[in-house]
Amino acid sequence: MDSIFSFLKKLETNNNRDWFEKNKPNYLKAKEEFEAFVQEIIEGISKFDKRISPDMKAKDCTFRIYKDVRFSKDKTPYKNNMGASINPGGKKSIVPGYYFHLQPGGNFIAGGVWMPEPEILNAIRQEIDYNSAPLLKILNSASFKKYYKGVDDEGALKTAPKGYDKEHPLIDLLRNRHFIVSHAFTNKQISDKNAVKEIVAGFKAMYPFLHYLREATDK
Repeated sequence: MDSIFSFLKKLETNNNRDWFEKNKPNYLKAKEEFEAFVQEIIEGISKFDKRISPDMKAKDCTFRIYKDVRFSKDKTPYKNNMGASINPGGKKSIVPGYYFHLQPGGNFIAGGVWMPEPEILNAIRQEIDYNSAPLLKILNSASFKKYYKGVDDEGALKTAPKGYDKEHPLIDLLRNRHFIVSHAFTNKQISDKNAVKEIVAGFKAMYPFLHYLREATDK
């Protein structure tokens, strides 16, 4: 893992094509190491989430390091992180799933649904409105709270969504436009020999939350 961190730190300060091409062997080594790490995570998840096959390939879950800069003010050509989305159906799937983000000083795991289509978002809100007890039980469980403070409220609506009373007892959840939970890891934790075990444990604690979202959206 140290070789990945070393490469990403150097890339952050040398984010240009000339440097990248000269150091491509180091990138390929880091990429290979990252995919091997992700493969171990996939195998761990498959033991408790039967929708994740142990035969799923890490290369089908990992994102390219090359950035799409067409609509970005930041024109540096490469990401300074490596990420993997482990979902039923692969990284492009809209099924609620798992995400692993590796970045020096900014490592984290996350999961849920990000920027869902209106139909999916409405289905989740409706499930919370009609059947909140299972979700509240998950969010308040000791296993969940060991890793997660709650549903991230980034980008939440300022007021109640259409069709819901602003005095609704769960209005803080209903205002969310994403349903994501996340947990940060230090570089030292990621480099530890038990890193995969700890990451998988975090994802296992997340699984009931994902199952609730999948049930709500029939995904």
